[in-house]
Amino acid sequence: MPIRVEASPSFRCPTKTKYRFDVFLSFRGVDTRHTFTDPLYDALRRKGINAFIDDKKLGKGEEISPTLLKAIERSRISIIVFSKNYATSTWCLEELAHIIWCKKLKNQLVMPIFYKVDPSDVQYQRNSFQEAMAALEDRFRNDLDKVCKWRSALFEAASLSSAWLFDDGCKFGFIKRIVEDAYAMLPPKPLHSIDHTVGLDSRIEEVKSLLGQSHNGVCMLGIHGTGGIGKTTLAKALYNSMFYQFEGSCFLFGVREASKEYRGIVRLQQLLLSEILEEKSKKFGSVGEAICKIKHRLSHKRVLLVLDDVDEVEQLEQLAGRCNWFGSGSKIIITTRNKQLLFAHGVQETYEMKELNEHESLELFCWHAFRMRQPPKAYEDMSIHVINYAQGLPLALRVIGSNLTHKSLEEWRSMLERYERIPDKNIHEVLKISYDYLQDNAKSIFLDVACFFKKWRLVCANEILHACHGGAMFYIEVLIEKSLVSIDKHDCLWMHDLIQEMGREIVRQEAPTNPCERSRLWDHEDVLRVLRENSGSSKIEGIMLKSPQQEVAWSGFAFEKMSNLRILIIRNALFSTGPRHFPNNLRLLDWEGYPSVTLPEDFYPENIVVLRLRRSYIRLVEPIKRLEYLTNMLFSECEFITEVPDMSQAPNLKELIVVDCCNLIKVHDSVGSLPKLEVLKVNGCRKLKSFPHEIKLVSLEHLDLTFCESLVYFPNIVGKMDALITIFADNTAIEELPHSIGNLSGLQVLSLNSCRSLGEVPDKIFMLENLVWLFLGESKPHSRKSLKRSMQDSHPIIRSTNLKIVNLENCGILDEDLHLTMNCFRNLQELNLAGNDIVSLPEYIKECAYLEKLELSDCKRLRDIPELPSTLEEIVADNCISLTRKSLRHLWFQARKEMCHLLISMPASTFPDWLNFCWKGGTLSFHVRGKFPVFALAFEFDKAGASVGSRPGRELEIPVSNQRVRCRMSINGQEVSKLGHNIVLPLIEGHVCVTDIRRAFLDKEYCKGLDRFLELDWNHVEIEAKCNTPDLCIAKCGVYVYQWQTNMENVQFKSSLLSTHDPTKTLKRRAIASLSNGKTKSFKALDN
Repeated sequence: MPIRVEASPSFRCPTKTKYRFDVFLSFRGVDTRHTFTDPLYDALRRKGINAFIDDKKLGKGEEISPTLLKAIERSRISIIVFSKNYATSTWCLEELAHIIWCKKLKNQLVMPIFYKVDPSDVQYQRNSFQEAMAALEDRFRNDLDKVCKWRSALFEAASLSSAWLFDDGCKFGFIKRIVEDAYAMLPPKPLHSIDHTVGLDSRIEEVKSLLGQSHNGVCMLGIHGTGGIGKTTLAKALYNSMFYQFEGSCFLFGVREASKEYRGIVRLQQLLLSEILEEKSKKFGSVGEAICKIKHRLSHKRVLLVLDDVDEVEQLEQLAGRCNWFGSGSKIIITTRNKQLLFAHGVQETYEMKELNEHESLELFCWHAFRMRQPPKAYEDMSIHVINYAQGLPLALRVIGSNLTHKSLEEWRSMLERYERIPDKNIHEVLKISYDYLQDNAKSIFLDVACFFKKWRLVCANEILHACHGGAMFYIEVLIEKSLVSIDKHDCLWMHDLIQEMGREIVRQEAPTNPCERSRLWDHEDVLRVLRENSGSSKIEGIMLKSPQQEVAWSGFAFEKMSNLRILIIRNALFSTGPRHFPNNLRLLDWEGYPSVTLPEDFYPENIVVLRLRRSYIRLVEPIKRLEYLTNMLFSECEFITEVPDMSQAPNLKELIVVDCCNLIKVHDSVGSLPKLEVLKVNGCRKLKSFPHEIKLVSLEHLDLTFCESLVYFPNIVGKMDALITIFADNTAIEELPHSIGNLSGLQVLSLNSCRSLGEVPDKIFMLENLVWLFLGESKPHSRKSLKRSMQDSHPIIRSTNLKIVNLENCGILDEDLHLTMNCFRNLQELNLAGNDIVSLPEYIKECAYLEKLELSDCKRLRDIPELPSTLEEIVADNCISLTRKSLRHLWFQARKEMCHLLISMPASTFPDWLNFCWKGGTLSFHVRGKFPVFALAFEFDKAGASVGSRPGRELEIPVSNQRVRCRMSINGQEVSKLGHNIVLPLIEGHVCVTDIRRAFLDKEYCKGLDRFLELDWNHVEIEAKCNTPDLCIAKCGVYVYQWQTNMENVQFKSSLLSTHDPTKTLKRRAIASLSNGKTKSFKALDN
């Protein structure tokens, strides 16, 4: 039985150490590599924890690798897996000694795991450890100090309180708890910040002192200063240093620019809510509706909100209108270039961002020019001259330094002369020097990004720019090196708004008063002027029109004179007529709402790369002409498209997306043989009947046929298609799958839900080695027979051992089918059997060591549920009306295994009598001290009016599809409003639901967030819950405290109205008394 000896203390690593790894794993390979350590490593990586494991370690040799010692030093946590033969490896012992050294000197966190060994054997070197150490003393008789060091390290490591003990039982659940514990102790992930910040620490402290002047209320603080001075950098640093202290946080970048987009403020409001609540926010119809929701959801939540680059008071009024929008203790930070805006909004505290002083400027410049703090001797004087031009502006210092790096003294002198000629040190002119020294192609790409491609995915922008200029990626890397362009965390192109303004100003200066003579147009007024006046010229290379939804009255001939037009992007504009002409030079045509049924007759863009015509009137009738470079075609919501024509002349097409085209009937056979096609989506085309009967798409990765309700067949697979990862064909009329589906050796997801005509399920499916998800929900009983036959035929050679998630909802599954399924796929993590005719679950289900979720709703014939695996944390047995008392006991026993994220729902034959506290209605309370306990909540639902005890108040909604429980928790009268956004509770009359409280929190929040509310010796906790539907209420509620992670002496309950227990009997005694003799031993281990 896996046992946690003692919960680890909270941990924060020293800020000076530069960590490369989150976790270092020390283990004896021959004992645990394949049985325990590899699965632990995989689980850590899946959780996003960067773990180090020495794959090459064989346990041989006398000296430990310096690389391993460095890895230990640069890890936040070391996990030591003590096993029977751990001490036989000098390599392991050297690791251990170094880990203990790091714990003492670097305050590294150490987590010992005793894997099938007694901790006292390790601590006092008994049994196998005694034999190993005796052998080492004989072997190192001339160096006994080394052996003494190892003995000391073993004793110290085994004496740590943060230890885990595994004897027997489910390794998967044990590993999961270790991973969750490690994750909770790691510091939260901060925002990405730029390298080599200088002069920031003192500014951070100054701003924090201003924020700290408002102790209990809400503090709004504005950081103001000129563009490029580092306001956003300071705000990010503040955010990173503070955000884990709040119940929710959000950093809204670029408010000024984002608010100019169509419905931009509404989108920012949606993002604000979703980031703080950590849930997908619903779309709002108006700014006013979103304001009401923000005030309602956040008025009792302590939040940290940063609004970056605000330039209008209206933006503040719509995103952070008043302090009472947010809970007590909230901090709102605003960055802006306009100080008066802050005063107009009544912002209490302001901080002026000042330029860097001469010393700070020189240091920052040198980091970018020389990659060190001070300049080389020969460059000292010139470096002093350079920083005078930057005027202490960090952005300018970075750009100038990056521009001068790797340059000779002569090149420096030449550039200095250019800087000398700049009048009044104009920042645009200072930044422009870097642009002036670029090669011509780099200049063109820079201007394209500044005018059109900021925030575009790098992959897509690179293809277009490459078609325009050639070698685009090389020049993009040059721009990155020059600090003119960057790549954000979403792999999108990004540049500072001052640099973007500089680039656009360069274009504007091509013809200050005459837009038609400029190379690029992006301002909607300039674009509309050119289109309406038909005043274009061959100098125009790119146009982007993002109109505030206004009609464009034009002749349709405006593009005739634009023979060099490469880029055309149009959004939110209603044109009076369609274009009569397009230049054949186009590389990108992206026109949302294209107003014509055809493209102009003389349009033959041989070099076009991307063609996107969303929500347009286009009809695709003629075969696509020879388009050698076309890689991306998108026609979403085009109601007049009835056919995807011959595409054979587009041999390099990578993405073909024809989504929600309600009248699409046919996709030409040529689509099935495009050699470069990676993504093919025709989902939502409900009338589609004709699809290629054969596909030979060697590059295809994603195929989506969802809701093609008229499609009755799945194409035959010709040859190997190893690249295909996902197939979604839900809600289609497909009648059978071809046996050639076995050619999809790389397939991971196959979703065929609600394919009610599906008859044959080929056995080849179960030979796909990489298949992880298989969804066959809502298929007819004849599919069930086919499924059974396929599994029987393939059972001796089934290779789908990676299958983790299976949906067989409403498939007419019987007991024999279920037994075969579970026997074939022992590694399942999620299994959906809802709505089937099964009578009993197989006894060997307890051997399914990876099963986490089991859906049994509406299995009305189900009687027998045996003992369940200890990994199973979510069981939904709603409307299982035939369950025996023994089955119900097994479900309740599962609830008492104290699993993280537990959720069990079932008919309410009885309310649990083993709860610590239970009460009528939806309110319960108790007292705690020290550390906040871990517990599960139980609710019984009944018709409205059947319960008492609920009382009105302000509640935080817990979304669960169309119904929800509204819940709030308070500690000493102070509301803790982070409760419940992750809890999913099925609400059904006459049912009981038990759920782990941690489903409502991120684990690290639960550990850190609630303890800070425990300010008294004994603290009063109250939880109120009620259903949001008028016909249901909470009849009873209760709480069960987890003993493994809670000291019961620190929790006090009043007498329970519903409890039948002897009030003098402790919870631990009741728990031991109710268990079988075989389980009592595990509980006794907790007393030791």
